[in-house]
Amino acid sequence: MNQWAFILTAAILGSGAAIARASEPEAASPAESNVRGAPSPSIGADRTIHFSLKAPEANSVQVAGGDGLGAGPFPMTKGADGVWSVTTPPAVPGFHYYWFVVDGVSVNDPASQTYFGYDKETSGIEVPEAGADFYAIRDVPHGEVRAKWYFSRMTGAWRRALVYTPPDYEKNPKRRYPVLILQHGAGEDETGWTRQGRANFILDNLMAAGEAVPMIVVMDCGYANKAGTAPLAIGPGVSRETMRIAFRTFEDVIVHELIPMIDAAYRTMPDRDHRAIAGLSMGGMQTLFVTLHHLDRFSYIGSFSGPVIPDINTGREPQGNTPEEFDPKTAYEGAFADPRAFNKRVKLLWLGVGTAESPMFRSSISVAATALQRAGVDVVYFESPGTAHEWQTWRRDLNEFAPRLFH
Repeated sequence: MNQWAFILTAAILGSGAAIARASEPEAASPAESNVRGAPSPSIGADRTIHFSLKAPEANSVQVAGGDGLGAGPFPMTKGADGVWSVTTPPAVPGFHYYWFVVDGVSVNDPASQTYFGYDKETSGIEVPEAGADFYAIRDVPHGEVRAKWYFSRMTGAWRRALVYTPPDYEKNPKRRYPVLILQHGAGEDETGWTRQGRANFILDNLMAAGEAVPMIVVMDCGYANKAGTAPLAIGPGVSRETMRIAFRTFEDVIVHELIPMIDAAYRTMPDRDHRAIAGLSMGGMQTLFVTLHHLDRFSYIGSFSGPVIPDINTGREPQGNTPEEFDPKTAYEGAFADPRAFNKRVKLLWLGVGTAESPMFRSSISVAATALQRAGVDVVYFESPGTAHEWQTWRRDLNEFAPRLFH
């Protein structure tokens, strides 16, 4: 298994180990991600989660999920009333995807809202983090999230970008705003950052506190295929060449279509000093791929848990399974070869990772950050304590990254 395949597989399977039980935890409350009025799933004060599903004809039911939910799937126990239930071990705080496996078939929980992840609509649960309200809906001025459809000549298809405008956008018709392009990860879409990531509430709260400059945030779909070509599968075992082709098309859409469209449709400050791009996981990889080709268009760069693959631009396959040596002189076709020149052009280079992520993620990112710092490249290295390859990591990234923009 090559390094990229290992990374994606680790992201999909998640991590952790513990023992589940059938009984409901004490002092449990319905999850805020439930559909209206649904009592299950419920979350205990210790972050254990009680799942239930009525399936009287089923022979076997499990609950499974990714990232910080735990090392499932967890077998469920059938009651006399035909309701299957299980209480999982304490989960990591934050948002987690999950689903039921009923007699071998994966199904969503009818009691949960659905979110786009794993290349499908799937159930999700929000596990509260004590003392953390930076992504909560507070009584502060709120921005708007709008859907902006545009036709892409690159892909030959209509695309939808979600655009966050700050709370004062309509009140100040002559004011112009800087732009942050914010990308999702593999298996997700442009709704990820508002539905799972709560980016709009994070920004509302930062702006209300005077900690972030009012900005427009654009969230586009990270998948793009040239018109007339079959979609490229980006997942475990994908080749570097396939990645390079897919990312190159996405790059063309961002640079030649999305940015001009946003600049024409919204009151932006259309120059590199007021343009940033960041993304999580695959979106972080795309961020580095795009920006390091176009330093004339971007001044702020953020990669949240994005594996740092120095030769991705060439399509060359890695050798072996260990983290690749990162040479700032040659990485990304020499983008960092002159640290002084790079530091003059780029106002912020951010590399973030969760401390509980797979060693393949942590090594890739920390090795690159250390090598860049030693070479004299200004880089901010951020670690999210106790979180893995999951949305709580990336919410924390954004909460720390956004205040550094556009000063």
